[in-house]
Amino acid sequence: MKEHNSTILKPGEKIHVIHRRHFEKDARRHFVGEVESYEHGIARASGYVFVLDDLNKHMFVKRPDHRIKLIPISSGEVIVNVIPESVDLEEVQYELKDRALHVTDRKAWRIDVKEFGWS
Repeated sequence: MKEHNSTILKPGEKIHVIHRRHFEKDARRHFVGEVESYEHGIARASGYVFVLDDLNKHMFVKRPDHRIKLIPISSGEVIVNVIPESVDLEEVQYELKDRALHVTDRKAWRIDVKEFGWS
């Protein structure tokens, strides 16, 4: 039998990650970054964390510091969207419009976060 050597994520791919909450008061955290490596169900990615602003309950704000995160892709604790390579990670932001919350680069790319249980 021939062994198939492929990975679910490849270095250079860009991802949007939603961390699942277990309890109502758990922080809402998202991450947008670029995969540096992937093995055994864990991605090493560099990018930015977005957290829900306590003063504005319906808007995520970008933390200013660039981070390298280990993301347990196969854990069931995160929802991962592969995003187009054309997206400039520096330009990603959240937009609240007509009661819908989108993650966007304000150009061609956009994801509706309500699709993932946002309320």
